[in-house]
Amino acid sequence: MHDRSGGRALRAGKVVVALGSVAVLGLAGLTWSQLETGVTTADVIDHGKAATSPADEQNILLVGLDTRTDAEGNPLPQDLLDQLHAGGASDGGDNTDTMIVVHIPAGGGGATAFSIPRDSYVQLAGGFGKHKINSAYTYAQVAAANSLRAQGVSGAQLNVRAAQAGAKNAIETVQQLTGLTFTHFASVNLVGFYAISQAIGGVPVCLKQATRDPFSGADFPAGPQTVSGKEALSFVRQRHGLPGGDLDRVKRQQVFMASLARTVLSGGTLADPTKLTTLIDAIKKTVTLDQGWDVLGFAQQMRNMSSGRIVFKTIPVGNVALKTIGDGEAVEVNPQEVQSAIKTAINAAGEAAPASATASPPAQVNSGAGSRKGDPAVTVDVRNASGANGLAASVSQSIAGLGFKAGSVANTVTRRTSVVDYATGEQAAARQVADYLGNGVGIAADPSLARGHVRVVLGTDYHAAAGTSGTAPAIQTAPPTGDASITADGLACVN
Repeated sequence: MHDRSGGRALRAGKVVVALGSVAVLGLAGLTWSQLETGVTTADVIDHGKAATSPADEQNILLVGLDTRTDAEGNPLPQDLLDQLHAGGASDGGDNTDTMIVVHIPAGGGGATAFSIPRDSYVQLAGGFGKHKINSAYTYAQVAAANSLRAQGVSGAQLNVRAAQAGAKNAIETVQQLTGLTFTHFASVNLVGFYAISQAIGGVPVCLKQATRDPFSGADFPAGPQTVSGKEALSFVRQRHGLPGGDLDRVKRQQVFMASLARTVLSGGTLADPTKLTTLIDAIKKTVTLDQGWDVLGFAQQMRNMSSGRIVFKTIPVGNVALKTIGDGEAVEVNPQEVQSAIKTAINAAGEAAPASATASPPAQVNSGAGSRKGDPAVTVDVRNASGANGLAASVSQSIAGLGFKAGSVANTVTRRTSVVDYATGEQAAARQVADYLGNGVGIAADPSLARGHVRVVLGTDYHAAAGTSGTAPAIQTAPPTGDASITADGLACVN
């Protein structure tokens, strides 16, 4: 089914960006209403059982499908499949290569995304027995396709209806595993990472070491780099040759999505009509959403989220080489442990949520003649994009001496120009910080920032003017397994 009614379909199309960050969806829903588009939708969520008010908490299942058809059920061109190292149009089933559960607390606030390894060995919904979780979609899809063929259904309609059955079974299976009830669903097909990464001009990533894999087409050097198109797809699909196998691939997907979110929020995509149009075209071909998603209301709920308030985690796992009958090696998971870990993470995120997660009145900055005192109600985050080691920490400490609240510090993708970004209502605070920094640092509005926040981005121009050391910045690294989290704020190096 297709919803082309302008308003809702238009806004719903932005959900694809949730595959990189639900925050991007929220901001996009507020800023793209002048564009017209349509998006494929599917009746896969029982909204009578799910929370329907935008004020309620949201649990969203995002899946990346290893499918050889587009969102409308039409086969992908063979030449495109060849570029993607995806085999023939009939190769393989529509397994869910990527499964991520996104939880957003009632009233908005920080999002927590839980990755589920595709080889997790679980009891499937629908009476299909115990298998790898990525096959929950396939079993139901194949069963539905066989039934539909017997009824005379064929072509794109057959693919769409069978896919809907697959999505329903995947949703029910993940609900059983996590204990969460899903309010929404979004899927992206094989070409999604390819098309979306191209639309935004590439996604910055970082690898601990060089890697090459003929199965996925991956061939990457070590260190920071930008991937788009088939390289982006290879980056998120590779698992052969990685120390942690599928768990390393999970980390790849997390850092890619986190970086995509950061790129869209800070890279000018939302203000670039050409990029927006290209992105929307990619959405129409690659994304399927559940019917009835009031994305305008959802966007209002998410209006204050920034990339720094999205955390990616992986569910706890046991034996990663579990021997199974019929499914080969799988990843052992315990539903009780998974549900406990998710509940703990959600509760911790709620307790740690900053006061600025909810709307607050603009900070009143002391702006009297000659005053240099900052308002402690304003938090100043600092990002080091200069290449100078330790610059963000030292500048943060210096600004805190003015009286502002010291926020987070991190390294980010190198850029030339320094700037102080400010949230709605914080222009005066941003001007005071910029004046204090000197060296020609300007200010810019960033509606994605939470109220009460300004963000300093230190480029190479500031580093050069300040005469600081030219040593390379320490890049955050993330281990392939364990309880470590990835955030959408800073560039993490992974296997």
